[in-house]
Amino acid sequence: MYKKVNGININYEQKGSGDLIVILHGWGSNITLHANMIELFSKKYTVVAMDMPGFGKSEEPPSEWCVDDYVQFVIDFLADYDNKKIMFLGHSFGGRVIIKLCSRTDLPFEVSKVMLVDSAGILPPKSNKKSMRTRWYKFCRSILSTKLMQKLFPEALEKLRVKYGSADYAAASPLMRQVLVKVVNEDLESLLPNIKCPALLVWGVNDTATPLSDGEKMEKAIPDAGLVKLENAGHYSFLEQQFLFNRVMCSFLKID
Repeated sequence: MYKKVNGININYEQKGSGDLIVILHGWGSNITLHANMIELFSKKYTVVAMDMPGFGKSEEPPSEWCVDDYVQFVIDFLADYDNKKIMFLGHSFGGRVIIKLCSRTDLPFEVSKVMLVDSAGILPPKSNKKSMRTRWYKFCRSILSTKLMQKLFPEALEKLRVKYGSADYAAASPLMRQVLVKVVNEDLESLLPNIKCPALLVWGVNDTATPLSDGEKMEKAIPDAGLVKLENAGHYSFLEQQFLFNRVMCSFLKID
């Protein structure tokens, strides 16, 4: 299904009936990866999952959005729903949006439960090797950004960004690369205590994108949180250990 939200054409799926659960996907992902969750949750709840702007089949945002812009988008997307209480599940980038959402004091609804799956939001410490790599990148970028170098070597700056950027950066469009830079450089650790509702954290023990230590920090910082560690699973623990993930979710959401 599609609908316009602030002029952006958004692809989304809705299934089931009852209290509302909203699923927010990770960076570079889309709602198709959450088909299992949608099916499971819809046994008891109304489930809504959308391709956020710039992902899946949804249009890109009109400018280089930050996390706050995605938070406002989610609020505006849900304006058509009259639910007073809403549950949120976020994977990776989706979790980042939920953490920021829970810090808003003007929400038109109450966040009743939160599920963070291999969530982003905590900045990793920089090693000496990474710091040197970053300084070298910035030095080369400053040279290649000059008008003369751009005229002589118009593609060199973009090649540099792709070489030193992440796989997510390389795969993104020019606009979404700008969004990614804004998003990943925002540390949300100080906002975690603002999640006042019951929170379930689910983490793949072998996650290298958002390591288990991030989940452990979140568990300590969120007042009412519990952390479930899934063995033999990485960043997509909900797919890699689907059976166990489903059992955990059914327990937390009281799905028979």
